[in-house]
Amino acid sequence: MNEELQKLKDLLYSEDSESIIVEIKNMKNSLYLHIFAANYNWNCGFEVPNAILSNENCDFGTGLLMFYHADGYRLLESKDVISPSTSSEWTDFISKLYEKIFDNDFSNKSISFTPPLTKVQASKLRKSNPSNPDIFFDKSPGNDIEIPVL
Repeated sequence: MNEELQKLKDLLYSEDSESIIVEIKNMKNSLYLHIFAANYNWNCGFEVPNAILSNENCDFGTGLLMFYHADGYRLLESKDVISPSTSSEWTDFISKLYEKIFDNDFSNKSISFTPPLTKVQASKLRKSNPSNPDIFFDKSPGNDIEIPVL
């Protein structure tokens, strides 16, 4: 493993969430943000994913990856999934991410991500909720990246 990937791995498994967030906010390499997001343990909350999303170097493909890793599929099934009983941390994150993707509000589009949907799933989602834009179902622009497991 090269030095940069080792640094990412060390950061990923660090227990100092403040230093993780500082590092993420200062990260200039969109590929490293993507690799970090792909390896992130989503049971650890949304503070780190919010830091990734707010980093100006966050790629559109990374946003789409985070949408699906954060169970955004549920939002595509039904907007009613966001209710007072839903985790407010998840609701805030997934709503902000949905809007950012919907508005195409990413400066970088160099990393491709293919939503993990079968043709049948995508078809059912389109049919059940026609207001869902294709941007959530289509492969994002950019280069295909093999994501290392950290």
